[in-house]
Amino acid sequence: MSSHGAPIPMTSRACGPLKGEAHVPGDKSISHRSLIFGAMTIGETKITGLLEGQDVLDTGKAMQAFGATVEKRGDTWHVQGVGVGGFAEPENVIDCGNSGTGVRLIMGAMATSPITATFTGDASLNSRPMARVTDPLALFGAKSYGRQGGRLPMTVVGARDPMPVRYDVPVPSAQVKSAVLLAGLNAPGETVVIEKEATRDHSERMLAGFGAKIETVETNEGRVITLQGRPEFNPLSIVVPRDPSSAAFPVCAAIITEGSDVLVPNIGLNPTRAGLFTTLKEMGADLTYENLREEGGEPVADLRAKFSPNLKGIEVPPHRAASMIDEYPILSVVASFAEGKTHMPGVKELRVKESDRIDAMATGLRAAGVAVDEGEDWWTVFGCGHGGVKGGVIVQSHLDHRIAMSFMVLGFATQNPMSVDDGGPIATSFPIFENLMGGLGADITRDAVPA
Repeated sequence: MSSHGAPIPMTSRACGPLKGEAHVPGDKSISHRSLIFGAMTIGETKITGLLEGQDVLDTGKAMQAFGATVEKRGDTWHVQGVGVGGFAEPENVIDCGNSGTGVRLIMGAMATSPITATFTGDASLNSRPMARVTDPLALFGAKSYGRQGGRLPMTVVGARDPMPVRYDVPVPSAQVKSAVLLAGLNAPGETVVIEKEATRDHSERMLAGFGAKIETVETNEGRVITLQGRPEFNPLSIVVPRDPSSAAFPVCAAIITEGSDVLVPNIGLNPTRAGLFTTLKEMGADLTYENLREEGGEPVADLRAKFSPNLKGIEVPPHRAASMIDEYPILSVVASFAEGKTHMPGVKELRVKESDRIDAMATGLRAAGVAVDEGEDWWTVFGCGHGGVKGGVIVQSHLDHRIAMSFMVLGFATQNPMSVDDGGPIATSFPIFENLMGGLGADITRDAVPA
């Protein structure tokens, strides 16, 4: 069942070439942060290109509940902030819908203010572990009371007299790092975060843009990020680049669909996010960057993807996982049409996303005729070559937008149609997915073909 009502079954079928420009939504990570950081400034932050998916809209509503003003006028979102440490106590429970990023970052932002807030979400979010964030927030002095296993619904009591923290992030997670940095904004002195493996650095870039004193040093123990607490936060005008995680779907669809040529303009190429595109090139994909430039501290370019009939399976280096963790489901689709095996190690984080993404993709791909091996933190897809995937099945999306979209893309190049039981969750991150893909020439319908 979809998080927002009755299930929406979807089916995709083999189609002609995909052609044209894919104007994918704004970057989800940067959109969440724009709203949260904007709410912590004094003055008005203006945001254009904001992703208007349900996850980000839920974060906007949460910022209003904490006292900020968030409204859209024309094509621009305006956030009137309350200043660092200025959050008011919300009157009601904060519903973060399907968004792990939203809830974890908001918990960090309010954890060092003397207020109490209760958080909940949909069935998927309420099953995900929050202790990875609440444990470091406790070091600042915040207290958290949730369900067994550190799950939502959860009440966070912010620290009255927060202490600065030095924290080693135990697993690579931009959400955990960002939550600690956001909490450190309203703590005195220096908050230090150490990550052994680099994760996406949107928070660090944006904190500096808003005027925080933050520095990152590469050392023997890893990447050491030092933030000076209680800065003067200045409002910004933010242009949100297009989301590389959303761009992954039309890009990968073009690579596996005969005769395709698709341009994705203004795509974010932050090196901590662009691992998928590097991997696709190593597999032999026809990808080119045009008009490389920088916007708002983030590198961007126009990305052209063409049909690539001679894909080869590769070993994806484990150190790359953090820069493409959300893209492994769609990578496994491309790997299904490659010659040879694609091995993906170092990906245990996929087990605790919106669903167990390794299990969800492996089960669906096997049903479609692709051989998959898996372990706790790795999986291997044995490619069938171009045109070699049978399809012809209905698979479960597990309330996971990326699983649903990945199987829709698979169906563009399978011998028989592919269906998912519920495509409703796609709206959380990519509400225009069906229309955008249809505009390029894809065949997606809202129904399910019999298995």
